[in-house]
Amino acid sequence: MSSTQWPISLAQWSLHRSLKSGDISALEFPDFVRTNFDIRGVEYVNTFFKDRSTDDAWLSSLRSRCEAACVESVLIMVDHEGHLGDPDSSARAAAIENHRRWLHAARALGCHAIRVNVLSEGTPEEQHSRCAAGLKELMSHADEFAIDVVIENHGGLSSNGQWLASLVQAVGHPRLGTLPDFGNFILDWDTKEMYDRYQGIDELLPMAKGLSAKSHDFDDDGNEINTDYTRMFELITKHEYTGWIGVEYEGEHKSEVDGIIMTRDLLIKHGCML
Repeated sequence: MSSTQWPISLAQWSLHRSLKSGDISALEFPDFVRTNFDIRGVEYVNTFFKDRSTDDAWLSSLRSRCEAACVESVLIMVDHEGHLGDPDSSARAAAIENHRRWLHAARALGCHAIRVNVLSEGTPEEQHSRCAAGLKELMSHADEFAIDVVIENHGGLSSNGQWLASLVQAVGHPRLGTLPDFGNFILDWDTKEMYDRYQGIDELLPMAKGLSAKSHDFDDDGNEINTDYTRMFELITKHEYTGWIGVEYEGEHKSEVDGIIMTRDLLIKHGCML
């Protein structure tokens, strides 16, 4: 067992059903996390406060609630804001501006990063070039706000660990890194072609500025049945990663609360701390 103790955060998507139904509001999220799970870090998803990216009063209120609950805002996962590798230059410029607003929100909340997706069209080489161009533009804004940008393996070419690692290296910006997700290694949704998750995590960890511990189902001993967490933590230790590890429960056989607790406890078993 490593002597490192990684802090645990909670990805807001773990409670997406409760948030979409209105059982929990975006403003109530930090206190709910602290009260129900004793987790002290939160990772937001922008779609749950889509129109608030530049609403400084609302963002200030959310930050105040975090402070009252002794919860740290870690990052914002940004979805549906355009493709940073769009082949159309005007569409790419619009996507960059959309993401810039979330850099503003991240700074207002005290986050260290926003998580982005890299989507484009064409051959792997063409997509690599287009995504690199878009990211280089975005990183100038990241410098302005002093916020990191992390890319998640999130389907398609981004789930090819070698391709994504090469993209980050090609951009070569100190604020740009990865957010490796234990489970998001589906290369093709139609054929269900998968990239080896352990190889992918191994390739993405050297530039990781966060980690998502994906979970769906558990055996009777509380182990995740799709991902060998022992093997994952061997890789985490090998690469001397020391940052947050986020619970991201996506299962359907447990309640959101129970699934989060089981994932949290599995992380604690492997050396994480509350």
